[in-house]
Amino acid sequence: MIKTHESAEDYLETILILKQEKGMVRSVDIAQRMAYSKPSVSRAMGLLRQNQYIVMDKDGWITLTDAGLEIAQRIYERHRFISSWLVRLGVTPEVAAQDACRIEHDISTETFEKIRAYIEAHP
Repeated sequence: MIKTHESAEDYLETILILKQEKGMVRSVDIAQRMAYSKPSVSRAMGLLRQNQYIVMDKDGWITLTDAGLEIAQRIYERHRFISSWLVRLGVTPEVAAQDACRIEHDISTETFEKIRAYIEAHP
């Protein structure tokens, strides 16, 4: 598995979500969703391109590469699962989403899989 920085994972996850919602993604969509400046997003997209996580066509449309998609899907799956679990425990949806966003980056694959298996076995 590729080790990435939390900010790169957040960007890749956002691209995945926007792609699911809109079908096509541009830097301006990412800036609006994440409430970041356009120059910050532009720099991040350059780094993601350099690391071969995304490709950008001449019109500025962004597509995840296989490597970028793998990371985005892993992070998004963790986010949805952890957020849902926290809500079931009684955490408000807003706090659950915020906490899941922090946890999803730091938890090991082994620990996440064990937690998921336990929760699925004990609904």
